[in-house]
Amino acid sequence: MSEFIVHGIPGSPFMRAVLAALEEKGATYRLQALNPGEHRTEAYRRLHPFNRIPAVQHGDFTLYETQAILRYIDAVCDGPALQPKDPRAAARMNQLMGINDWYFFPQVGVPVVFQRVVGPVLIGLKPDEAVIAAAQPNAANCIRVINDILGDQAFLTGETLSLADLQLFPQLDYFGQTPEGRALIGGTALNGWMQRMAARPSLQATLPPEPFRQAV
Repeated sequence: MSEFIVHGIPGSPFMRAVLAALEEKGATYRLQALNPGEHRTEAYRRLHPFNRIPAVQHGDFTLYETQAILRYIDAVCDGPALQPKDPRAAARMNQLMGINDWYFFPQVGVPVVFQRVVGPVLIGLKPDEAVIAAAQPNAANCIRVINDILGDQAFLTGETLSLADLQLFPQLDYFGQTPEGRALIGGTALNGWMQRMAARPSLQATLPPEPFRQAV
């Protein structure tokens, strides 16, 4: 099978989800790292017309949108299945991936993680405490919902790893660095899940750059 080329900015949680899936499947890949802002260039637009991160090339096939990439990797690569066969578990996986893209990332990742972690590292941003405070109700709601879905399971959709775990963990890993994240996640079932996920070789192999791990 031809090598995957993953285009993205090191530290992107969306890119980390893709890389972790490739690691879980034992696939061969190469990271084509972009500098901050390079995803807005015309050259990158040819890979991703919406200038988001990441985009992948697999032979003569180019694909963007993290959910689509993750499902493609699971479909074409050998290794353990990352999508449940049970219809209800599969539906729950899809629901969680939607929660990440529609609620957690825009309502928590953008206002809290960007203000606390990404902005200070990339551009020396001073956190806007008003923006962070305004996001707290949404953050609390997202964590409550995801924690309730996890319940006493080992993983988000049951007893085996799924794409939902790989997509959500990089986002929650950043949020868990922040004071707001530690306060909401500490003492929940999600805290144990995050520890189990962080110990997986696929996540250890795809750690974000050191400055992002020491941001808060």
